[in-house]
Amino acid sequence: MSYGAAAALQAAVYGVLAGAPALAGVLVMDAMPPQGAAGTFVLIGPEEVLDQSDKTGDGVEHRIVVSVISDASGFLTAKALAGAVSDSLVGATPALSIGRIVSIRFLKAVARRLAEGEVRRIDLTFRVRIEL
Repeated sequence: MSYGAAAALQAAVYGVLAGAPALAGVLVMDAMPPQGAAGTFVLIGPEEVLDQSDKTGDGVEHRIVVSVISDASGFLTAKALAGAVSDSLVGATPALSIGRIVSIRFLKAVARRLAEGEVRRIDLTFRVRIEL
């Protein structure tokens, strides 16, 4: 098993999301903006990596979380963007500098209110299989 593809996967996910027409004009980041930042953005977040090697070869499974965070009123804006994130990633096979993406699949989503109801956050979890 290797964690070596993690940075390459993050760069690939960023590239897919930053280039998605449905997300045009939406910031895609890997760190929370400074406190007090307002608006709607996509945050590439934490991941869990599991060994998926077998007798046919080396592989890993990355479970990545991509979040949509919005201070727009209601959940509609956040849900629409979360759908665009999911549609952009599921089935995508961007090239990696290390390994090869076999598949990207949606696992789950959790939607919640933050900051006493002022902010909406939807965390989407994807399973990414990488052949090394």
